[in-house]
Amino acid sequence: MHDDLLARAQAWLAEDPDAETRAELARLIDGADVTELAARFGGTLQFGTAGLRGELGAGPMRMNRSVVIRAAAGLAAYLKKNGHTGKLVVIGYDARHKSADFARDTAAVMTGAGLRAAVLPRPLPTPVLAYATRHLGAVAGVEVTASHNPPRDNGYKVYLGDGSQIVPPADTGIAAEIDAVRSLDDVPRPESGWDTLDDSVLDAYLARTDAVLGTDTPRTARTVYTAMHGVGKDVLLAAFARAGFPEPVLVAEQAEPDPEFPTVAFPNPEEPGAMDLAFAKAREVHPDLIIANDPDADRCAVAVPTADGDWRMLRGDEVGALLAAHLVSRGAQGTFAESIVSSSLLGRIAEKAGLPHEETLTGFKWIARVEGLRYGYEEALGYCVDPDGVRDKDGITAALLITELASVLKSQNRTLLDLLDDLAVEHGLHATDQLSVRVEDLSVIAAAMRRLREQPPTELAGLRITRSEDLTRGTDRLPPTDGLRYTLDGARVIVRPSGTEPKLKCYLEVVVPVTSHETLPEARTKASHLLSALKRDLSTAAGIQSP
Repeated sequence: MHDDLLARAQAWLAEDPDAETRAELARLIDGADVTELAARFGGTLQFGTAGLRGELGAGPMRMNRSVVIRAAAGLAAYLKKNGHTGKLVVIGYDARHKSADFARDTAAVMTGAGLRAAVLPRPLPTPVLAYATRHLGAVAGVEVTASHNPPRDNGYKVYLGDGSQIVPPADTGIAAEIDAVRSLDDVPRPESGWDTLDDSVLDAYLARTDAVLGTDTPRTARTVYTAMHGVGKDVLLAAFARAGFPEPVLVAEQAEPDPEFPTVAFPNPEEPGAMDLAFAKAREVHPDLIIANDPDADRCAVAVPTADGDWRMLRGDEVGALLAAHLVSRGAQGTFAESIVSSSLLGRIAEKAGLPHEETLTGFKWIARVEGLRYGYEEALGYCVDPDGVRDKDGITAALLITELASVLKSQNRTLLDLLDDLAVEHGLHATDQLSVRVEDLSVIAAAMRRLREQPPTELAGLRITRSEDLTRGTDRLPPTDGLRYTLDGARVIVRPSGTEPKLKCYLEVVVPVTSHETLPEARTKASHLLSALKRDLSTAAGIQSP
């Protein structure tokens, strides 16, 4: 086994086109570091519906130029097999380590395979690539990004010509073509021949953002904005300027792209501490709300001032409900959609408005495909507010729409929190939370899922489980997925492994009836106690340590 491992590593080294990963791998081979070599060569990074995502480094289990070239070759072969020889593939990238290299390699592979390739002019938000794929009539789009993952990671996201992320069976078809690539020597990679786009695509995207907002609506809300060391700043500032909003006050320490993400442990607005600098800036300048994008600006986080003069993050479900209510108030027509892990409040809002409502599996690859979609959201800070423009989550247009809503409410001497109170009184208090356990060893997640399947709980937080569903079997409305769903008296729990991070995620919701604004504090106290008890009992049932 030791000799076989070294042989595979040496064969990989001989093909590696990148000086940095060649040197890294040579050190491991020279040092006979069997443990590390086994981690790099114990398999291959799997291409799935999230594309590729993993830690940067040498070897087939890491993100590197060799892996990307193979992925691009597989995608090119899949496209040609489906009759797209000579057609256009658009490539975008963020500002992470190696992103520009991976984008350039992808363009070279597409060109060498007989497709046309065009690369966005510089690191830009993922929604710009999703928009460009449809706008330019491309048969596919590739975005090099690891979104909000740690600095050591990168990824490779694929869109097909409809502007949506890939879903089965496209993912398995592309994966099979990747597996068929035997040697990088078999993959033509010319030095030139592809186009580098100018700013006209970005200009067209920005012009499209105008369609998100109403006509003659107030544009007075003042914001503090953080790009979280990502690529959102310039595009968001341009969009806000076009819309006529006050210029956002920047969190300077996080405004410019930096692949090291030096001020945060994880560049995700949901993670503890990630918003601390934004809160500090808000306490200094007293805006109406805080807007945060994740590093590739497809997610949007919102924070609001509280009655005691401090700030709090709104949950993704809260922002999702606020945007839905705003669109309803503007007379939006079409289907409102969400993933199954998001709050059931959206369904109540849609029903009251007489609008269709759909639930999908987790991910915008599913939400964006809902027929007649007008608005879609997911609790992980993802919102699709202009599906005709971007069939994916878009943190720029979501920021515009929530700022418009804050402006409308400000003109009425009201706030986003006031509207949330109104929704609770009208539809019941829908309180959500998440139990998220990050692991080093993925077997911990598999063991927790197995334990829940073999020893399913009959009650949680003192509430009887009225229905247990193993989602691997699918339902009458959902295809199979690795997850468990429990319906309780007045609550819902979904447990699933994350598709992009080494996490077990548990999504909790309780619904408490509210009779008036005066009873809201009591309802919130009850909901908080129930959510805490759900976390505790679910941790015990799954055999995991609650953070």
